[in-house]
Amino acid sequence: MKREMKMTEDVDHLIEVSGLKKTYQSGDTSVDAIRNMDFFIDDAEFVTIMGPSGSGKSTLLSIMGALNHPTMGKVLVDSLDIYALNAEQRADFRSDYIGFIFQSFQLIPYLTVLENVKLPMAVTGRKKKIQDQMAEDVIERVGLTAKAHRLPDQLSGGEQERVAIARAIVNKPPIILADEPTGNLDSKTAGDIMNLLQSLNRDGHTVIVVTHNPDMEAYAGRTIRVQDGECFT
Repeated sequence: MKREMKMTEDVDHLIEVSGLKKTYQSGDTSVDAIRNMDFFIDDAEFVTIMGPSGSGKSTLLSIMGALNHPTMGKVLVDSLDIYALNAEQRADFRSDYIGFIFQSFQLIPYLTVLENVKLPMAVTGRKKKIQDQMAEDVIERVGLTAKAHRLPDQLSGGEQERVAIARAIVNKPPIILADEPTGNLDSKTAGDIMNLLQSLNRDGHTVIVVTHNPDMEAYAGRTIRVQDGECFT
């Protein structure tokens, strides 16, 4: 599955979500995490998905990232219906298209910064020398060259977030999905992280940030509001 940073001319939107619903079953009880959502995101946009805890925004992000099969509806990326793919094809799609930044960082504690950043390249078949160079390049991009051989617990929270961003972009995915990337950071460090995401957006990445913090809206070009499993654009 091959991808390009820019869409082909015959695709209207990079991401199209239509009729989306996600229901979780717990015994005899059904819980609608997403009731009904329809929206689009264009190539090279910076979009925040804003809503309170429990509104369905993190579930939405996982569905957009091909990690969580919806109960109903479609998610098209570059006109590709990602849930019409089989599991192996979706894994290839994630590798080619998506860079994930998780709220809890999800760094491997016994691996160095360099080794953590190289993890997404394990399935690419690239030679070690090329992997090292690509990882070193993005570590420099996020300002951590001097700490490339440190372990995660030797870094501050903001530095760990930068490692998570470097890992997300090392394969040069066109889409970056960030789940509350500033949720555990002080306001100054949060601003630094959002400025970094803005810089990546200027380079052509489509950046989608889930947040409950209204201060983060100022960094985006557009906000999609999520409330009670529905969205408002």
